[in-house]
Amino acid sequence: MVQQISLGIDIGTTSVKVCVYDPVENKVLAKQSKDTQANVPSDQGCEGNKQDVPKIISALHSCMSRLPKDLLRQIKVIGVCGQMHGVTFWQHTHDSPPWDRIETTGAQPGVKFEVIREKVSNLYTWQDSRCNASFLSSLPSPESHVKPSTGYGCSTLFWFARNRPEKLAKYNCCATVQDFAVALLCNLAKPVMTHQNAASWGYFNSSTGEWNTNILSGASFPVELLPTIVKPRTVAGHLPESWFGIPAGTPVGAALGDFQCSVIATLTAANQAALNISTSAQLAFLMPNSFEPVPTPQDEEINYFPYFDNRYLAVAASLNGGNALATFVQMLQQWTLQLGFSVPQSKVWEKITELGNRDDAASNLEITPTLLGERHAPEQNASVNNLDPGNLALGQVFQALCKGIVQNIVKMLPKEKLAAANIVEIVGSGSALTRNVVLQKQVAQLYDLPINFVSGRGACFGAALAVSNYT
Repeated sequence: MVQQISLGIDIGTTSVKVCVYDPVENKVLAKQSKDTQANVPSDQGCEGNKQDVPKIISALHSCMSRLPKDLLRQIKVIGVCGQMHGVTFWQHTHDSPPWDRIETTGAQPGVKFEVIREKVSNLYTWQDSRCNASFLSSLPSPESHVKPSTGYGCSTLFWFARNRPEKLAKYNCCATVQDFAVALLCNLAKPVMTHQNAASWGYFNSSTGEWNTNILSGASFPVELLPTIVKPRTVAGHLPESWFGIPAGTPVGAALGDFQCSVIATLTAANQAALNISTSAQLAFLMPNSFEPVPTPQDEEINYFPYFDNRYLAVAASLNGGNALATFVQMLQQWTLQLGFSVPQSKVWEKITELGNRDDAASNLEITPTLLGERHAPEQNASVNNLDPGNLALGQVFQALCKGIVQNIVKMLPKEKLAAANIVEIVGSGSALTRNVVLQKQVAQLYDLPINFVSGRGACFGAALAVSNYT
């Protein structure tokens, strides 16, 4: 296989990141990122986790426009990944795709794309909470090791089929937002989806690589909307025209899961575990070659994610990570405003990190940070225990919050299970972890393993790495 300069794209929950990777030098040559600011406000709580797809694609184009033009002309393959579980709908006919082509001139001739809002729905993200426990209990049992959950694509599709069928009738395609981006780049009439993203939707048998079509059809599910399944590292299509100077005909890989790309970017040995804390939090290690999950729903706190080369990751996936810390910071900022002061978020972060890192910040205060519940415990809320007059200092509260985030992961995946899997080191990544020394110390203390923290090797890098040896 020939190693080639590749472009990696990560369409995350809050930002889009891109990078150019040279596999011969094993070096990122350039990178860019942009916050999408794509959240769509809603008066209905169950629909409070939507994002604007045109804004997401606009952020992607903004990143691309700032990459060096000479590097873009050298790119030989494009890898794409993004936030799993979520779903967006669109209408695509032969003569009327859901995007407009806009020709570009000058130093980067070719095309860029503008999404047509009337033909594309919002993205209903992994944080969507419309499917309550009662609704989920009414769904058929899948032939899959993944239990249906709110925020999962097939659960959201079931909800729309039962509650908003007129909305589904407007569209003939659906997939994750990263699959939509690949369809746009390759001008695909029907999206393709890898095992990684399909498993995150539920009702997908990752052993056979097929949707649970018979089960879904029998439950009046719109199976005609489901994407075509392909294996990870499959070429989904090719650029029909030059895109920001990247030559026409450049292959584009079928979209991958952002977590799997974070892991491939992070792990260098089978006896390592990968810890990623960004918006949410995940701790994972690679299962043996022979492992296959039982195709029935499991209530365990450990999930199994399809990885690369027909292997699986054992994953403790928490909904509560950097988002819990960000909510705490926003609360402090709001309190100061109500008291008549204005403090920038950057200053709040700086101060609480400084205070939380002091020796006198240790206390018996206990914070359970599950603001969003958990997949295995959707009704669980956050809580605070052991409050007393001696542990109310800001540094003590912040350290207890960081400790609670890590303890929540430890509860899902105890250190004894890592020892049983012969894990001897944890490799940490994700902006919430690599920028927070208080959180890092809690990981080291609670897992009692060597911790190697890496930065700059996130999902974007992993997407470029995963496709760099395409032939």
